[in-house]
Amino acid sequence: MMKQRFPFLLLTAALLFGLAACSPQEVSPAPTTTSPPLKSQVGFYFDTVVTMQVYTDDDTLLSDAQAECQRYDSLLSKTVEGSDIWRINHADGERVSVSGDTREILEKALEYSRLSEGVFDVTVEPCVALWDFTGEGMGILPDETALAQAAAKVDWTQIDVNDEGVLLPAGMTIDLGAIAKGYITDRIAGFLRDRGVESGFLNFGGNVLTIGRKPDGSEWNIGIQDPLGKRDQNIVGATRVSDQAVVTSGIYERGFDLDGVRYHHILDTSTGWPVQNELAGVTIIAGSAFDADALSTTVFAMGVEKGTAFIEDLDGIEAIFVTRDDTVTWTSGLEDRFVLANEVG
Repeated sequence: MMKQRFPFLLLTAALLFGLAACSPQEVSPAPTTTSPPLKSQVGFYFDTVVTMQVYTDDDTLLSDAQAECQRYDSLLSKTVEGSDIWRINHADGERVSVSGDTREILEKALEYSRLSEGVFDVTVEPCVALWDFTGEGMGILPDETALAQAAAKVDWTQIDVNDEGVLLPAGMTIDLGAIAKGYITDRIAGFLRDRGVESGFLNFGGNVLTIGRKPDGSEWNIGIQDPLGKRDQNIVGATRVSDQAVVTSGIYERGFDLDGVRYHHILDTSTGWPVQNELAGVTIIAGSAFDADALSTTVFAMGVEKGTAFIEDLDGIEAIFVTRDDTVTWTSGLEDRFVLANEVG
């Protein structure tokens, strides 16, 4: 059963545990009396702030993990000349040999394209290229004819991935922005676990992943970003997790307002225009950040009714929806795990 409750009370500032305000947050500090020391490091990769907080005695661990982030950035960024994605996008219809990481990401992307019937599609890059949601071009709409022509190139069924590499028809390009961060978050968590980390917290620009439980054995309490920014401390509520990812997508992340319309970075793959529905934000809770990342974009584009039904049919996946009229709903598996902001304590 899905609940909805409103209006909301304000959350006291003392509950927050200083992580980025534009993403899910851990809302209660973890005791460290019987655990290794808490180490923290911040970097900037994949066009986002990356925060790692782990309990470890290894003084070089987080620097090594940051180096891994840099390696993935160089491999998967569409703007880094020579990366796998750059070479695919510039291959002019020729097959490109790629790393196992790139192949795995593309195979997962195709899986979600099939599952969502094209709502999720990494070949949307020609449309993405015509929008600027953060730079000097922000606030300027693309040419309608050019956008329609770009949308005509979006077709995930044209991606051919096999043992020899990736083949993409000339004129088509891909963008992994809706899935790569989740993949990398999982891989960095695996790297940390292999180095002995049993408790930690990763925040990759809205992609949060918890490693194990807190040192005292309790679950992590993750605050869910308020996409409308109407509440004290900007969370709509909190959910308890351990060894799970919490990923949010919404209209607040990158976008602009023009003539009463919110233009944001989540694009309709059939038209190239930003999705316009009742949703302001969607949060996905899953065992994998890879899955949660792809699903947050996919489910946002579906809207509340279809998105809720979609998630309810998936095992081990839950979702929280915030609409533009400030209604909060969530899927049945969160009934005893998600509480609204006025109930957090």
